[in-house]
Amino acid sequence: MAAHETPTAPGTPRTILVLGGGPAAFRLVRALAERSGPADRIRVLMDEPYDPYDRVALEQLFAEPDKDLTLGDGSLWNEPAIELLTNTRAARVDRDRRVVTDQGGTEHPYDELVFATGSRAAVIPIPGSQHAHVFRTVDDVRTMVSEAARLQERLGRRPRAVVVGGGLLGLEAAEGLQRVGADPVILDVASWLLSVELDQAGGYAVNEAIRATGIEVECGAFISSVNSDNTGEVVSVSLAQSLGDESAARTLPADMVVMAAGIRPNDELAKAAGLRLGERGGILVDDHCRTADPHVWAIGEVANILGRTWGLVAPANAMAEATARNLTGGDAEVAEFDVATKLKFSGVEVAGFGDRLGRTPGSLEVLYADPARGMYQKVVVSQDAKTLLGGVFVGDASPFDSLKPLLGRELPAEPGAYLSAAGGDGVPDTELPGDAILCSCNNVDFATVRAAVDDGAHDVASLKACTTAGTQCGSCVPMLQKTLEQRMKAMGLTVSKALCEHFPMSRPELYEAVRSTALEDFESVLARFGTGEDGCALCKPAVASILHSQVHAYSLDGGRGTLQDTNDRNMANMQKDGTYSVIPRIPGGEITPEKLGVLARVGQEYGLYTKITGAQRIGLYGARLEQLPTIWKELVDAGFESGSAYGKALRNVKSCIGSSWCRFGVQDSVALAVDLENRYRGLRSPHKFKFGVSGCSRECAEAQGKDVGVIATTNGWNLFLGGNGGSNPAHGRLFAKDLTREQVFRYIDRYLMYYIRTADKLQRTARWLEDLDERYGDGMQHVRDVIQHDSLGICADLEAEVARHIDAYEDEWAATLADPDRLRRFRAFVNHPESAPEDVNARMYVLEREQIRPATPEEIARSEAGEGHKLLVSGARIPVGQPS
Repeated sequence: MAAHETPTAPGTPRTILVLGGGPAAFRLVRALAERSGPADRIRVLMDEPYDPYDRVALEQLFAEPDKDLTLGDGSLWNEPAIELLTNTRAARVDRDRRVVTDQGGTEHPYDELVFATGSRAAVIPIPGSQHAHVFRTVDDVRTMVSEAARLQERLGRRPRAVVVGGGLLGLEAAEGLQRVGADPVILDVASWLLSVELDQAGGYAVNEAIRATGIEVECGAFISSVNSDNTGEVVSVSLAQSLGDESAARTLPADMVVMAAGIRPNDELAKAAGLRLGERGGILVDDHCRTADPHVWAIGEVANILGRTWGLVAPANAMAEATARNLTGGDAEVAEFDVATKLKFSGVEVAGFGDRLGRTPGSLEVLYADPARGMYQKVVVSQDAKTLLGGVFVGDASPFDSLKPLLGRELPAEPGAYLSAAGGDGVPDTELPGDAILCSCNNVDFATVRAAVDDGAHDVASLKACTTAGTQCGSCVPMLQKTLEQRMKAMGLTVSKALCEHFPMSRPELYEAVRSTALEDFESVLARFGTGEDGCALCKPAVASILHSQVHAYSLDGGRGTLQDTNDRNMANMQKDGTYSVIPRIPGGEITPEKLGVLARVGQEYGLYTKITGAQRIGLYGARLEQLPTIWKELVDAGFESGSAYGKALRNVKSCIGSSWCRFGVQDSVALAVDLENRYRGLRSPHKFKFGVSGCSRECAEAQGKDVGVIATTNGWNLFLGGNGGSNPAHGRLFAKDLTREQVFRYIDRYLMYYIRTADKLQRTARWLEDLDERYGDGMQHVRDVIQHDSLGICADLEAEVARHIDAYEDEWAATLADPDRLRRFRAFVNHPESAPEDVNARMYVLEREQIRPATPEEIARSEAGEGHKLLVSGARIPVGQPS
């Protein structure tokens, strides 16, 4: 039979032979098993000794070398029509006879042949390369782990591991080696890491973020040799100024070397069989994944389709599904691939999708950059700023889940609202379109997930099982959980109270678990009560709040700083232009003329916008990150404290002037407000909370609109609880009447600690009371039973918690100023670690190599004309190449 006849007609008994046993082969066989006729036989030749496993998860083997990464549950290979031959390498393909011969000489006839041979790690052909390791298979990882252990024992110290390549594989290898006790150094020829995935500014942010984890980064570095001693032990690597340039070579000490500088398709067998390859390798196939031979197909990393090879799991899965349909009578074409990436290395989040470099004609780049903190976020939109074209996120990838499904669609909010690192909070919480893709790896849309929820899949595990969403790389799981909750609420069903996919407990349950075990860091809490290795944007700040409420220590020490959001990390609220607000505490709104003078002087000295806030304080706005310590030094010296305006904590206690001055006042509201604010200052909670104290029933302090409201009567104080403003305001409810000052303190102590212990994550007191209504019928009566009548027997414990907080209170800014290590958080420029640029008014910066410097007026003018450098505005957003 000639090599170019038409494929075997569907329905005719066939043997489908698959070469390779990676994720693409597994996906193809699974899809064929669902579609093929009963007479079809599928045989898989895999040259490794394992069942097909998840290569995307290889890095997990550094922490758990014996972890089972097998794809699926293994039952697929027990099907009678499916045969998996491990340790079997194909050696020759005879297309005329339609036979594949393996390395042992056994012949395997086929009717349809599918190449899924994948790729191999590229090894740079330099002297000494035979001493380098590669990172591609299970055995590769286990070899590296063993080598790191051997070197540590031989050297008596942590071995220095040079990783060649700053792409996805290189970063994974470096993080893995660091986990097993090595000190990694990443070498890359590009000027920034992840140069394929990220633009220049995003790459520089990654460089700094990775360096902050203790991994060295050498960019613009060309390795020219791996050097060893006379026993064959690696001792160093040589670096050249450029490829092939040995004139100014330098050496770096090294104990082991890992090549992670890309992959090469395993296409030699196809080439020997006379199949055409692409210019840069890979088996040429049409958009049906078929070669020029109608009985031969190629999928995954070995296939050259749409003009190139692809090294991501989503394209491999799409090719496998299309080929399965085409082999079973369908007509599936591959038109494009979703090449979005969402990654996490050493705690550093990186994500990108769509037109990341803004190459679409007329496109605008809306961005925020803070390289010193490793933060960079960019949204690429059409010229009218409405249609989403792409995005890049470094340091905080939380907008990725909401944005990626909207690629090519009109945004429901202005682009800057999605820049969470810059304080953007205008993203509407609406359902995403049904035809938008939720899971790129498995091409699952939102409609499919919602239909599964409608059919009874009411937890993430069930959704994964019936839709396959979230079963591969896992980056879509937060959106999967959010969609599940939205759908269940719409159906009137109770939503799981699990904190997130990492913690099956609710926040109140986790609070009690942490309290009973006295754990003090996130890693210990996750190891004891959760699953996974890193946590997520849901559980990290929640655990940070729990720890802060119980540990009573500086909130950013002990690794707790990495759990916090931008505002908490910098102890200041970021404003829309990327600058920060400075809001000192003014208890009860009472302030001396001398302190007013200090605020006026600071506002003038730093050119800050000054305003009386809605919380009866004075806010100074427009401070740059590096200015915060010097501003707070002046304020702390003048007797001011942090107002905690940035935290989920007590914001303020608002008061009228009370009986001291007002002719209607019946109690001293100012004195009570000052005492209350000083008592609960810095107390962290699930959400921010505010007090109000009014000196009479005229209610000038609007106490009944506050989380805690106190109103004077001739017989004492009336206490109102559970009010709040915001987008969903609630009126406070009367708890008790005619209380003494001592009773007010006692009941508020108990109330706040009971709320902190039992509220859900990010739940205001009003919503918490509403939940208690649903549970007990009358939430306020339940609160009375607990904190007035001690129905749970915990009141003494609640009061003791508040006493511990009061005794341990320390002003965060005073503590920061007293510690040089803590002050380092407020570096603004990587190349100016101790000081700001001379021109403190310069707000535009030029990215030049890996340095950031103020832009000159000429450079700003050229940028506005669409020429010259791309400029960054510190914290703000401008259309690159367009007038600012």
